[in-house]
Parts: sequence; structure tokens; C-alpha cells
Amino acid sequence: MARSKTKQEKVLTLVRRAGILRPRDLDRHGIARTYLQRLEQEGLLERIGRGLYRLPSADLSEHHSFAAACKLVPHGVVCLLSALRFHDLTTQAPAQVWLAIDQKDRRPRQGTPPLRIVHFSADALTEGIETHKIEGVKVRVYNPAKTVADCFKYRNKIGLDVAIEALRDYLHRHPRGIDDLWHYARICRVANVIRPYLEAQV
Repeated sequence: MARSKTKQEKVLTLVRRAGILRPRDLDRHGIARTYLQRLEQEGLLERIGRGLYRLPSADLSEHHSFAAACKLVPHGVVCLLSALRFHDLTTQAPAQVWLAIDQKDRRPRQGTPPLRIVHFSADALTEGIETHKIEGVKVRVYNPAKTVADCFKYRNKIGLDVAIEALRDYLHRHPRGIDDLWHYARICRVANVIRPYLEAQV
């Protein structure tokens, strides 16, 4: 009984430290995954999605869904509509978390939060990533300039009107950020696409 209590306390410590815990996170500590269910039954943990647990008293930020998504898909990067939302560059409120993963990676299973997976490759995947801490979870998000370039690259998925709105808001918030925008536009191979819209704004 004492050993069981100690392991339960260890699990709660791990959740406090990580913010959100997955069952597999217990494996490296030699703790059976059944402790998560026990703690949930006792009301000491809350299940917030498939294989995701947190403390019931945890404060939720406005970007809670991003933390949950990045815990489910640690190699994913918040992109497109979700990255626009994160950087306050759109009036859109996407119902799914948009995540970029490598072209070769398998799509993760759907759960909570709902995900919209987009495959990126080469420099378009690895360039322009910022890391933020949300509810104790490391969340990787493309920076504002890279996000705007991505929106023009994937304009058929999100709509050209959304990309143009993002460009306008970006220039308003980052008037000195044109060089950064050109840098990522070249990486995403959309410099010629963006050029007329950029010239119309400036």
C-alpha cells in the first residue's frame, strides 16, 4: 500500500512538472500506466483527451488545445490557421489544431483535440520555428513571417482571402518585417505569388 501511494505521488509530481502527461511518459520511470486510471477515478487527475491527463486544478490558457496537440504529436509544428491565431494575425477561429509534420511521417490518430495535419518537407518544415511553453508543454509554432508565407503556399487549402488578410495584419504589426517575409517566401517558393499583394499593401 505504501509503495502504491509513493508511485501515485510520483505520477502527480510528473503531471505537475509536465503540465500534460501521456501514459507512455510513465514507462521510463517504471510506473504502470494503470496508475493514471486509478488517479482519475479518485478525482486526482483529469482525462482531457485520448491518452492525455492533467491536474483538475490546472489553469487553462487560451492556447490549451495547442499544448494538448503538441503533447500528442511532439514532432509537429503549429502552422497555418492555428499559427495565425497564435500570433493574432486573423479573425478566424479554427475548430481544429493545424499541425505540420514531415512528408515521411505517418498521420497521427485523431482524438482530442481534433487535428488538421499538413505535410511539409525540407526547409519549409524546419525553418522559422519558435518554441513556446504553454501549460508546461513545449509548443513549436512557426513565426509570423513564415506563417504568412505558408498561407500563400497553401492558399488552396485555407483560401486566398485568408492569406491576404494575414499579410495585411502582418505588415501592420511588423512594418519592418518585409525582409523576413521575403526570406520565407523564397523558402516556400511563393515569392512571385506574394509580390503583387505585397506591392499593393506598401
